[in-house]
Amino acid sequence: MRNGDKLSERAINAIELVVSGNPTATGDVLAPYRSGPKLIDFFVDFGCNDSYGAGFPSRHVYAKDSLRSLDKDTQWKAVEAAVDPAHFLEFDGGVEPAVEYINKYLAFDGLRLVLSRNRYRMARADDSLVEVEDITLAVDPLAQEFVEEQLYKCRVKIRDEDYDGAITNARSLLEAVLSEIQVRLIAEPQKADGDLGKLFKRVQKALNLEPSRPDVADSLRQVLSGLSSIVNGIAPIRNRMSDAHARSFKPTRHHAKLAVNASHTAVDFLVETYSYQVTNGAVHPLS
Repeated sequence: MRNGDKLSERAINAIELVVSGNPTATGDVLAPYRSGPKLIDFFVDFGCNDSYGAGFPSRHVYAKDSLRSLDKDTQWKAVEAAVDPAHFLEFDGGVEPAVEYINKYLAFDGLRLVLSRNRYRMARADDSLVEVEDITLAVDPLAQEFVEEQLYKCRVKIRDEDYDGAITNARSLLEAVLSEIQVRLIAEPQKADGDLGKLFKRVQKALNLEPSRPDVADSLRQVLSGLSSIVNGIAPIRNRMSDAHARSFKPTRHHAKLAVNASHTAVDFLVETYSYQVTNGAVHPLS
Protein backbone atom coordinates (compact mmCIF):
# COMPACT_ATOMS: atom_id res chain seq x y z
CA MET A 1 0.00 0.00 0.00
CA ARG A 2 1.21 3.51 -0.77
CA ASN A 3 -1.85 5.79 -0.91
CA GLY A 4 -0.11 8.02 1.62
CA ASP A 5 0.53 4.89 3.72
CA LYS A 6 -2.61 5.46 5.77
CA LEU A 7 -3.83 2.36 7.54
CA SER A 8 -6.35 0.06 5.91
CA GLU A 9 -9.60 -0.88 7.62
CA ARG A 10 -8.17 -4.35 8.20
CA ALA A 11 -5.18 -2.94 10.07
CA ILE A 12 -7.32 -0.48 12.05
CA ASN A 13 -9.52 -3.33 13.27
CA ALA A 14 -6.45 -5.17 14.56
CA ILE A 15 -4.83 -2.12 16.13
CA GLU A 16 -8.06 -1.20 17.93
CA LEU A 17 -7.89 -4.45 19.90
CA VAL A 18 -4.47 -3.50 21.23
CA VAL A 19 -5.38 0.12 21.92
CA SER A 20 -8.56 -0.79 23.80
CA GLY A 21 -7.51 -4.10 25.30
CA ASN A 22 -10.53 -5.85 23.80
CA PRO A 23 -10.25 -9.61 23.07
CA THR A 24 -9.59 -10.97 19.60
CA ALA A 25 -12.04 -13.26 17.79
CA THR A 26 -10.35 -16.23 19.48
CA GLY A 27 -10.67 -14.67 22.92
CA ASP A 28 -7.04 -13.64 23.32
CA VAL A 29 -6.37 -10.40 25.18
CA LEU A 30 -3.21 -8.82 23.81
CA ALA A 31 -2.96 -5.61 25.81
CA PRO A 32 -4.04 -4.00 29.08
CA TYR A 33 -7.66 -2.86 29.24
CA ARG A 34 -8.35 0.83 28.58
CA SER A 35 -11.61 2.26 29.86
CA GLY A 36 -13.47 4.97 27.96
CA PRO A 37 -11.74 7.80 29.88
CA LYS A 38 -8.35 6.15 29.35
CA LEU A 39 -9.01 5.88 25.62
CA ILE A 40 -9.77 9.60 25.55
CA ASP A 41 -6.48 10.25 27.38
CA PHE A 42 -4.65 8.08 24.84
CA PHE A 43 -6.00 9.90 21.80
CA VAL A 44 -5.59 13.39 23.30
CA ASP A 45 -1.87 13.02 22.59
CA PHE A 46 -2.72 12.75 18.88
CA GLY A 47 -4.96 15.79 18.59
CA CYS A 48 -8.35 14.33 19.49
CA ASN A 49 -10.45 16.49 21.80
CA ASP A 50 -13.32 14.40 23.14
CA SER A 51 -15.04 14.08 26.49
CA TYR A 52 -16.54 11.11 28.26
CA GLY A 53 -20.22 11.18 29.17
CA ALA A 54 -23.72 10.43 27.93
CA GLY A 55 -23.75 9.40 24.29
CA PHE A 56 -20.13 8.23 24.30
CA PRO A 57 -19.84 5.36 21.79
CA SER A 58 -18.67 1.88 22.68
CA ARG A 59 -14.95 1.64 23.31
CA HIS A 60 -14.12 -0.29 20.14
CA VAL A 61 -16.14 2.11 17.97
CA TYR A 62 -14.47 5.14 19.54
CA ALA A 63 -10.98 3.68 19.12
CA LYS A 64 -11.55 2.81 15.45
CA ASP A 65 -13.15 6.15 14.62
CA SER A 66 -10.29 7.99 16.31
CA LEU A 67 -7.67 6.01 14.38
CA ARG A 68 -9.49 6.69 11.09
CA SER A 69 -9.58 10.43 11.79
CA LEU A 70 -5.79 10.77 12.02
CA ASP A 71 -3.47 11.62 9.15
CA LYS A 72 -0.77 9.13 8.16
CA ASP A 73 2.03 10.46 10.36
CA THR A 74 -0.22 10.69 13.40
CA GLN A 75 -1.67 7.24 12.75
CA TRP A 76 1.83 5.80 12.77
CA LYS A 77 2.64 7.58 16.04
CA ALA A 78 -0.55 6.22 17.59
CA VAL A 79 0.36 2.66 16.59
CA GLU A 80 3.83 3.11 18.08
CA ALA A 81 2.28 4.40 21.30
CA ALA A 82 -0.14 1.47 21.42
CA VAL A 83 2.80 -0.94 21.66
CA ASP A 84 4.92 1.15 24.01
CA PRO A 85 6.65 -1.50 26.18
CA ALA A 86 6.11 0.67 29.26
CA HIS A 87 2.36 0.11 28.92
CA PHE A 88 2.91 -3.65 29.14
CA LEU A 89 5.25 -3.80 32.15
CA GLU A 90 2.66 -5.48 34.39
CA PHE A 91 0.82 -7.31 31.62
CA ASP A 92 1.29 -11.08 31.38
CA GLY A 93 2.93 -12.00 28.10
CA GLY A 94 4.50 -8.61 27.48
CA VAL A 95 4.22 -6.56 24.31
CA GLU A 96 5.55 -9.06 21.75
CA PRO A 97 2.26 -10.93 21.08
CA ALA A 98 0.53 -7.60 20.42
CA VAL A 99 3.27 -6.57 17.98
CA GLU A 100 3.10 -9.91 16.18
CA TYR A 101 -0.67 -9.66 15.90
CA ILE A 102 -0.61 -6.12 14.49
CA ASN A 103 2.21 -6.99 12.09
CA LYS A 104 0.14 -9.79 10.54
CA TYR A 105 -2.35 -7.17 9.39
CA LEU A 106 0.12 -4.38 8.65
CA ALA A 107 1.81 -6.75 6.20
CA PHE A 108 -1.16 -6.38 3.84
CA ASP A 109 -0.51 -2.61 3.85
CA GLY A 110 3.20 -3.09 3.14
CA LEU A 111 4.03 -1.90 6.65
CA ARG A 112 5.43 -3.35 9.86
CA LEU A 113 6.52 -2.52 13.38
CA VAL A 114 10.27 -2.86 13.96
CA LEU A 115 12.23 -2.74 17.20
CA SER A 116 14.54 0.28 17.45
CA ARG A 117 16.17 1.55 20.64
CA ASN A 118 13.87 -0.52 22.87
CA ARG A 119 10.77 0.91 21.19
CA TYR A 120 8.71 -0.30 18.28
CA ARG A 121 8.62 2.00 15.25
CA MET A 122 6.51 1.94 12.12
CA ALA A 123 8.33 1.21 8.87
CA ARG A 124 7.55 0.10 5.36
CA ALA A 125 7.97 -3.62 4.85
CA ASP A 126 10.73 -3.12 2.26
CA ASP A 127 12.92 -1.18 4.70
CA SER A 128 15.38 -4.05 5.07
CA LEU A 129 17.95 -2.20 7.11
CA VAL A 130 20.61 -4.35 8.73
CA GLU A 131 20.19 -4.75 12.46
CA VAL A 132 23.52 -4.02 14.14
CA GLU A 133 23.73 -5.77 17.47
CA ASP A 134 24.73 -3.89 20.64
CA ILE A 135 27.74 -2.04 19.28
CA THR A 136 30.05 -0.92 22.07
CA LEU A 137 33.63 0.23 22.22
CA ALA A 138 35.10 -1.27 25.40
CA VAL A 139 31.67 -0.91 26.99
CA ASP A 140 31.67 2.83 26.42
CA PRO A 141 28.06 3.93 26.97
CA LEU A 142 28.55 7.15 25.02
CA ALA A 143 29.66 5.27 21.94
CA GLN A 144 26.75 2.85 22.21
CA GLU A 145 24.27 5.65 22.66
CA PHE A 146 25.65 7.45 19.62
CA VAL A 147 25.44 4.35 17.43
CA GLU A 148 21.89 3.61 18.52
CA GLU A 149 20.89 7.22 17.93
CA GLN A 150 22.33 7.19 14.41
CA LEU A 151 20.61 3.88 13.62
CA TYR A 152 17.32 5.35 14.75
CA LYS A 153 17.85 8.56 12.77
CA CYS A 154 18.65 6.59 9.62
CA ARG A 155 15.45 4.56 9.94
CA VAL A 156 13.31 7.61 10.56
CA LYS A 157 14.84 9.56 7.68
CA ILE A 158 14.38 6.73 5.21
CA ARG A 159 10.82 6.34 6.45
CA ASP A 160 10.25 10.06 5.93
CA GLU A 161 11.93 9.97 2.48
CA ASP A 162 14.85 12.16 3.62
CA TYR A 163 17.40 10.08 1.74
CA ASP A 164 20.14 12.72 1.85
CA GLY A 165 19.75 12.90 5.61
CA ALA A 166 19.88 9.12 6.03
CA ILE A 167 23.11 8.90 4.05
CA THR A 168 24.62 11.79 6.02
CA ASN A 169 23.80 10.04 9.29
CA ALA A 170 25.29 6.79 8.00
CA ARG A 171 28.51 8.58 7.11
CA SER A 172 28.59 10.36 10.48
CA LEU A 173 28.23 7.03 12.26
CA LEU A 174 31.14 5.50 10.36
CA GLU A 175 33.31 8.57 10.90
CA ALA A 176 32.58 8.69 14.65
CA VAL A 177 33.47 5.02 15.19
CA LEU A 178 36.68 5.32 13.16
CA SER A 179 37.65 8.45 15.10
CA GLU A 180 37.02 6.72 18.43
CA ILE A 181 39.16 3.72 17.50
CA GLN A 182 41.91 6.04 16.27
CA VAL A 183 41.98 7.92 19.58
CA ARG A 184 42.24 4.67 21.52
CA LEU A 185 44.97 3.04 19.45
CA ILE A 186 47.10 5.77 17.87
CA ALA A 187 49.44 7.78 20.10
CA GLU A 188 49.26 10.94 18.00
CA PRO A 189 45.91 10.79 16.19
CA GLN A 190 45.45 13.31 13.43
CA LYS A 191 42.83 15.96 13.93
CA ALA A 192 39.54 15.46 12.14
CA ASP A 193 39.78 16.94 8.66
CA GLY A 194 36.73 15.30 7.08
CA ASP A 195 38.83 12.91 4.99
CA LEU A 196 37.15 9.61 5.81
CA GLY A 197 39.39 7.63 3.46
CA LYS A 198 42.59 8.71 5.22
CA LEU A 199 41.04 8.14 8.62
CA PHE A 200 40.06 4.62 7.63
CA LYS A 201 43.59 3.84 6.41
CA ARG A 202 45.04 4.86 9.78
CA VAL A 203 42.53 2.72 11.67
CA GLN A 204 42.92 -0.14 9.20
CA LYS A 205 46.65 -0.23 9.94
CA ALA A 206 46.14 0.06 13.71
CA LEU A 207 43.71 -2.90 13.63
CA ASN A 208 45.99 -5.05 11.45
CA LEU A 209 43.41 -5.06 8.66
CA GLU A 210 45.58 -4.04 5.72
CA PRO A 211 44.88 -6.40 2.80
CA SER A 212 48.57 -6.27 1.83
CA ARG A 213 49.72 -7.95 5.05
CA PRO A 214 51.44 -11.28 4.27
CA ASP A 215 49.61 -13.06 7.10
CA VAL A 216 46.18 -12.29 5.63
CA ALA A 217 44.49 -15.24 3.89
CA ASP A 218 43.49 -14.70 0.27
CA SER A 219 39.79 -15.13 1.02
CA LEU A 220 39.93 -12.57 3.83
CA ARG A 221 41.99 -10.25 1.64
CA GLN A 222 39.02 -9.98 -0.72
CA VAL A 223 36.69 -9.11 2.16
CA LEU A 224 39.07 -6.49 3.53
CA SER A 225 39.40 -4.94 0.09
CA GLY A 226 35.61 -4.80 -0.04
CA LEU A 227 35.57 -3.03 3.32
CA SER A 228 37.92 -0.41 1.90
CA SER A 229 35.62 0.00 -1.08
CA ILE A 230 32.63 0.56 1.22
CA VAL A 231 34.40 3.32 3.13
CA ASN A 232 35.83 4.96 0.03
CA GLY A 233 32.40 4.87 -1.59
CA ILE A 234 30.64 6.47 1.37
CA ALA A 235 33.42 8.99 2.05
CA PRO A 236 32.72 11.50 -0.76
CA ILE A 237 28.99 11.02 -1.06
CA ARG A 238 27.95 13.80 1.34
CA ASN A 239 30.10 16.37 -0.42
CA ARG A 240 28.61 15.45 -3.78
CA MET A 241 25.10 15.79 -2.42
CA SER A 242 25.79 19.18 -0.82
CA ASP A 243 27.35 20.77 -3.90
CA ALA A 244 24.48 22.92 -5.13
CA HIS A 245 26.34 24.02 -8.26
CA ALA A 246 27.56 20.67 -9.52
CA ARG A 247 25.16 18.19 -8.00
CA SER A 248 25.02 15.13 -10.21
CA PHE A 249 23.68 12.66 -7.66
CA LYS A 250 20.26 12.79 -6.08
CA PRO A 251 19.82 9.66 -3.95
CA THR A 252 16.63 7.66 -3.99
CA ARG A 253 15.31 5.17 -1.47
CA HIS A 254 17.39 2.20 -2.61
CA HIS A 255 20.55 4.32 -2.70
CA ALA A 256 19.97 5.45 0.88
CA LYS A 257 19.28 1.92 2.07
CA LEU A 258 22.46 0.66 0.39
CA ALA A 259 24.59 3.38 1.98
CA VAL A 260 23.05 2.89 5.41
CA ASN A 261 23.35 -0.89 5.33
CA ALA A 262 26.93 -0.71 4.08
CA SER A 263 27.92 1.77 6.76
CA HIS A 264 26.30 -0.26 9.52
CA THR A 265 27.96 -3.46 8.36
CA ALA A 266 31.36 -1.75 8.29
CA VAL A 267 30.82 -0.32 11.77
CA ASP A 268 29.77 -3.68 13.14
CA PHE A 269 32.87 -5.36 11.73
CA LEU A 270 35.25 -2.64 12.93
CA VAL A 271 33.92 -2.66 16.48
CA GLU A 272 33.90 -6.46 16.67
CA THR A 273 37.48 -6.49 15.36
CA TYR A 274 38.58 -3.88 17.89
CA SER A 275 37.00 -5.82 20.76
CA TYR A 276 38.44 -9.15 19.60
CA GLN A 277 41.96 -7.83 19.13
CA VAL A 278 41.98 -6.03 22.49
CA THR A 279 40.78 -9.20 24.24
CA ASN A 280 43.45 -11.31 22.54
CA GLY A 281 46.26 -8.82 23.07
CA ALA A 282 46.79 -8.09 19.38
CA VAL A 283 46.27 -4.36 19.97
CA HIS A 284 46.71 -2.33 23.13
CA PRO A 285 44.55 0.70 23.96
CA LEU A 286 46.54 3.70 25.09
CA SER A 287 44.55 4.12 28.29
